[in-house]
Amino acid sequence: MTASGGDSTTSSAAPPPGFLLHLCDVAEWEQVREGEYLVPARFEEDGFVHLSTPQQVHLPAGRLFAGRTDLLALHVDPARLAAPVRWEPGVPSDLESLLFPHLYGPLPIAAIVRAVPYLPGPDGAFPPLAS
Repeated sequence: MTASGGDSTTSSAAPPPGFLLHLCDVAEWEQVREGEYLVPARFEEDGFVHLSTPQQVHLPAGRLFAGRTDLLALHVDPARLAAPVRWEPGVPSDLESLLFPHLYGPLPIAAIVRAVPYLPGPDGAFPPLAS
């Protein structure tokens, strides 16, 4: 349960945004864009695809991709996802931490409606994006 009483493991725990984001590098996108699915390297280990909202994408970007200038923000239409999306704590051991959307299946290329460069600012920090 979250502080608001919602179940953190269901898609009802957070309102669905207009789109979700998945970060990947240009080389990975070039390899998969003509295929059927994007399956990140960590999928087997984590069991899900990491997604973010536009307002929170800078948090995993800064933690996982600091110093990188080759990232793309893939805009994902949640209505085109067949696998479940669960809103879960970003820090699994802290049930009160910020909830992030996790896709429990491969990411269909058909659900990706846009791919745009996602660059850090002059200070090296990644910015939140407008929804």
